[in-house]
Amino acid sequence: MTANTVVGWHIEMEFQEDTHHTRAAALVRLPDGTEVRGHGYASRHPVDSNQPRVGEEVAAARALHEVEERLLSKAHGEIDQASGRTSHPLTV
Repeated sequence: MTANTVVGWHIEMEFQEDTHHTRAAALVRLPDGTEVRGHGYASRHPVDSNQPRVGEEVAAARALHEVEERLLSKAHGEIDQASGRTSHPLTV
């Protein structure tokens, strides 16, 4: 029987908003001390109602998507380094 290991990552999300724009900054701190950052942006069309939470969700999703791409790239590089060969890029 194998033992289960619980690992946690700390993720921070910050927003800057005005009435028409939302910017999100995501920061993931990995257990090895590495920090991976991503940024996202959302804008409200002038005829849409002001719903800050929706802008935050869109901007956050885009920031996390950028984090996802950077984590996959980091993992790909680590696989290549450990294996000594070039592998296929990782994708979702």
